[in-house]
Amino acid sequence: MSKDNATIAYALYRVSTKGQVDRVKDDIPMQREACHEFADRMGWTIGKEFLEKGVSGFKVSAKDRDAIQDLKDAALKGEFQVLLVFMFDRIGRIDDETPFIVEWFAKHNIRVWSVNEGEQRFESHVDKLMNYIRFWQAAGESEKTSMRIRTRMQQLTAEGIYRGGPVPFGYMLESRGRLNKKGKPSYDLAVNPEEAEWVKFIFDKTVKDGYGSFRIANYLNQQGLKTHNDSKFQCNTILRILRNKLYCGYMVSGETVSPQLKDLQIIDERLFQQAQFILDEREKKNDENRKIAYQTKSCALLSGIMYCAHCGGKLTSIKHTDRRKRKDGSLYEFTRVKYLCYHKSRGLCECSGQCSYLAYKVDDAVVGTIEKMFASIKDSPDEKELKKQFSKDMQSYKAKQTKIKHDLSKLEKQQEKLEAEVPLTLTGESIYPPELLMKNIRSVEAQIAEQQEKLDTLNTEMTEKKASMESIKPLYDNFKNWAEEFDSSTMEQKKMIIAQLVDRIEVGRNYKVTILLNMTYQQFCDNWNTVNTEITVKV
Repeated sequence: MSKDNATIAYALYRVSTKGQVDRVKDDIPMQREACHEFADRMGWTIGKEFLEKGVSGFKVSAKDRDAIQDLKDAALKGEFQVLLVFMFDRIGRIDDETPFIVEWFAKHNIRVWSVNEGEQRFESHVDKLMNYIRFWQAAGESEKTSMRIRTRMQQLTAEGIYRGGPVPFGYMLESRGRLNKKGKPSYDLAVNPEEAEWVKFIFDKTVKDGYGSFRIANYLNQQGLKTHNDSKFQCNTILRILRNKLYCGYMVSGETVSPQLKDLQIIDERLFQQAQFILDEREKKNDENRKIAYQTKSCALLSGIMYCAHCGGKLTSIKHTDRRKRKDGSLYEFTRVKYLCYHKSRGLCECSGQCSYLAYKVDDAVVGTIEKMFASIKDSPDEKELKKQFSKDMQSYKAKQTKIKHDLSKLEKQQEKLEAEVPLTLTGESIYPPELLMKNIRSVEAQIAEQQEKLDTLNTEMTEKKASMESIKPLYDNFKNWAEEFDSSTMEQKKMIIAQLVDRIEVGRNYKVTILLNMTYQQFCDNWNTVNTEITVKV
């Protein structure tokens, strides 16, 4: 065949992962060599070669693959006559797309050849069916491969084994003598002591001082810290750290969570949960529903949790400048922080409350009440006393339970005797008249139902008491820590403590202030008989 009349073939090589590029099996160099040998045997000349490295034929559509689009353009221009691949699945593995791409080339007079599978023809319905079946099978193989990989990743996570990928800030890789299938070292995660201190700093500043992600990122950048990519810290970097449960010692993959790995734990779980609460609150788009202020820089202590007791609207904090006249006639100005009822000030509703309240009056009253609450917690029994009291309560419950069960047993035996008299009553052999017997049976049944109800109620109370005891430890620790820290805390730290403890604060006319605690803490305080949280401030 003369050079002018030679058949021009364009070759397409593809590997799904970049790691395959230099492998011996099914890599691009091997595909290229096989295609060149095949073209030589067929007497074709390979014109252009199209390489796709790390492109999944199962996940990436043809419209998003430059190589496929370039080949289509070249086909329309008549640049080549044969599309050559090592195997047909190099064109793609999408069952509802790839068969039609192959057919498209055939309709535009491009013969589609595979080194291993020959030519794909479209001369009959059988050819079309075989074309579709081939790529349907390829798609199925990709799904199976994906499932196997996903399952193995979940298994590794459940076993607490590092699966590869970026190493989170606060950790490093170290070899502990473990080898992979190829006999090469497999690395494990380990805590990086220096970075771990900064991770603790990030959580502490978020929970205790109310720092936002932007503020924390700026601070870390000012200290000259870099991420593992040698980049500056961004807001998203901080948020990813705060959301990552690995810092509590848990590896997570989808819904699979490993057992706690103590050697990887950097952050206490209680601190982590507090951080999640703050992040969740700040993500709320509706300001009316948000309990945590976006920032803690303002001089208003109770921003984000203040509400009008009359219209229910949220109060905003403002700085207001007042002017006063001295006795000598001169004017002086002073600025004070106030809580403003936005709805009343804008005439948005029929609010019967005040338009504004002096912040220091409300703040002082709330702080005084919380200090009394913390004082009562400081004087409360320690954890051993709590457990001792819990044991006494359980013993009392069990004694009541034993008595009720004993009474039930006696009533059930009495019921059995009475029911045994029913056949005798029908034959006239019973000592009971029928009416009296039925009355006695109904009476015993009612007593059994009453005792069973008492037993069910008692069991429920025992279950709730156990649950309360299990939940009381973290609440107890929180209260103890806050009680010890509150007096010496900064304004920002007090804001964050109050925001986590208090659900809302309602202020009405004449400075009547009602503090509504977070429901969990309210139940805790009820058990401790803490101070009343409804107070009135005298103006």
